[in-house]
Amino acid sequence: MNPRKIVRKNRVIITIVCLVFGFMVSFSYHLTNSQKKKSNITSVQFTRDMALRDELIEQEEKNRKLQQELGKKQQQVLKIEKQLSNEAESFYHLAEDAEKYRMYLGKVKVKGQGVQVTLADADYKPSENTVNNYIVHEHHVFKVINELYISGASAVAINGQRLTRKSYILCNGPVIEVDGYQHPAPFVITAIGDPDTMAEALNIKDGVKDLLVNENVQFTLEKRDHLLMNAIYGS
Repeated sequence: MNPRKIVRKNRVIITIVCLVFGFMVSFSYHLTNSQKKKSNITSVQFTRDMALRDELIEQEEKNRKLQQELGKKQQQVLKIEKQLSNEAESFYHLAEDAEKYRMYLGKVKVKGQGVQVTLADADYKPSENTVNNYIVHEHHVFKVINELYISGASAVAINGQRLTRKSYILCNGPVIEVDGYQHPAPFVITAIGDPDTMAEALNIKDGVKDLLVNENVQFTLEKRDHLLMNAIYGS
């Protein structure tokens, strides 16, 4: 073989080998750089993920503590609300009692259902010696008033004059005095309360009505849907 051809052939082979080797080196370099960049990106992302995870854990711990504190506050609020509710209920009952006592004392106007009892002297005019047996006396009025209060009357009046816990009734000849004011017969006694209960109490057999009728007192009982008694002013 011609030595020149051999040399030329070897050069071609060496050239091809160098090209292949150069390509391999270049590819290896680019591959290494690419993997390094990926590794750097992965490392940064991992660091960021860990930081976010730690922050999330910290926030969850704060939220847990805040929820525990909120639970304690809610228990305190419920306790305070219960106390306020009990106090409000107590104040409500106190207000109710105060209103009731003012009503009993005659310090407020009161209206409602009730009864009207009229006590009148007998039609029969006896002799002068027995006339007292045929007129209405204070004890007759007392019996009616006591029975009305016992059967639940919240307010009572005689001829429109409202009674209080200090009221007194005196017999003065043909008239009676109520707290110093004179009233002639007939005596109209009005009472606010349950009309059925008060009527039954007065009409019971051998009760107040029968007793007064037997003592020659004209007794009339009426149920009323609307009664009004004004407040008492002054002492």
